[in-house]
Amino acid sequence: MKILKRRPRLLILLTLAVVAAVTVTVAMAIQANKLETLSPREERDRAASGAVVPSGQVDCRKVKCIALTFDGNPGEPTDRLMDLLKEYKAPSTFFLEGRRIHKFPEVVRRIATDGHEIGDHTWTHAVLTDVSDAQIRDELHRTARAISSITGSEPTLMRPPQGRTDDRVSKVSKELGMAQVLWTVTAKDYETDDTALITKRVLAGADRDGIILLHPLHKGTVPAMPSILKALSKQGYTFVTVSQLLAPAKAEPGKIYK
Repeated sequence: MKILKRRPRLLILLTLAVVAAVTVTVAMAIQANKLETLSPREERDRAASGAVVPSGQVDCRKVKCIALTFDGNPGEPTDRLMDLLKEYKAPSTFFLEGRRIHKFPEVVRRIATDGHEIGDHTWTHAVLTDVSDAQIRDELHRTARAISSITGSEPTLMRPPQGRTDDRVSKVSKELGMAQVLWTVTAKDYETDDTALITKRVLAGADRDGIILLHPLHKGTVPAMPSILKALSKQGYTFVTVSQLLAPAKAEPGKIYK
């Protein structure tokens, strides 16, 4: 009989524990959504009065700019993608995973020498909000060193996997001298290999000062690039890296941009 009496109490305790866990999860999600994000235009407006864009760079205050960004390991950006970006004069930003960088040094060098920007996308593509501060630091620092060992310079931008960030990620990013870059539109190319659909999604979301997220790994992405590049060019967009999109301002370490 005692066992029977305890069961309802045990069920109540388990229910309360589940409710508490859900409440904490929701609270964390709300907190993540409350994190301050800045648009490239807002950051440019914060630049000192009279600030000028470095010579030879595009001034996105005067020109209709858009930034193409590519996430993944450096074995994924194919020669075909790099050739297309060169053909359309489309400097882009590549956020690279670190664990395979040394297997593809020639790709990393070409990204840099072709005028593209290289950002940090962690060592193992870990969801940074789910790991310790020490692992966040290790994921970003190891990748930054690997990039630097090939290109001679460490990245000043990072992209958290899945776009998941919080105050801890922001703090570590600031310590390491990197700003966080999210996006304004994604093709969701990880969901489909349909080239026409990927193209449609990008063009539907494209806007001035936008940041487009793509993944060269997925089969439909690179085949979609000729149509995307051609259409955006016809619409009067100038392709720039994320840092060029912010100029004359500079990305502030720890801050989140989208």
